[in-house]
Amino acid sequence: AKGRSVSGRLRIAAPYEFGAHHLGAVACAMLANHPELEVDIDVEHQPVNLFDQQYDIVFTMVDREIPSTSGAVKRVFSLERGLFASPSLFKELEPPQTPYDLKSLPLLAAASDIEWNFTDSAGGGHSIPVVAPRLRSSNAGIRLQAAIEGLGVARITSTFCEPAVAAGRLERLLEDFECAPLRVYALLPARRLMPVKVRLFLDTLETMSRSAASSH
Repeated sequence: AKGRSVSGRLRIAAPYEFGAHHLGAVACAMLANHPELEVDIDVEHQPVNLFDQQYDIVFTMVDREIPSTSGAVKRVFSLERGLFASPSLFKELEPPQTPYDLKSLPLLAAASDIEWNFTDSAGGGHSIPVVAPRLRSSNAGIRLQAAIEGLGVARITSTFCEPAVAAGRLERLLEDFECAPLRVYALLPARRLMPVKVRLFLDTLETMSRSAASSH
């Protein structure tokens, strides 16, 4: 995309986990290709007001479908998630063979997790209630750290865990069961035309998340 140079400032708001670990790489790729471009990424712990006109793109993460009242939903990205734990966790405990075995293991959950949903290889659905996890945090970095330290089983986006898995600090569990993906919505303030820099950012994100998903 070097041919079409874009310039000016692109302002983005995103939740912490997505902003820190997924948008950073996209922003760097765009900045490298477009010397005239500037990018502001506000990484928020609280949901951003979707009608805040100071942003060009507001990313939001929801496990359920988003209501289409605003008419601003432009694109959905699905990020693959997995279950991860340190090999040290299973010195004392049995590794899970099915999602139902998670009920007897310590869990590291996001703040909003009520249940973890899985699909088996035959397409059957399984729902595991998340009750009294050892750790609750909306910050994936904290859950990752706790998982590496052997404190429990975390459900996190796979790309975020790759370095720890490659280093042998985490292993992926229940690979025959697919976790419900993390759905990320890109909301654009109601403008009639999508600016080129916005479209380019979304296209770059799509390309990079697709290549991350296909590398497994």
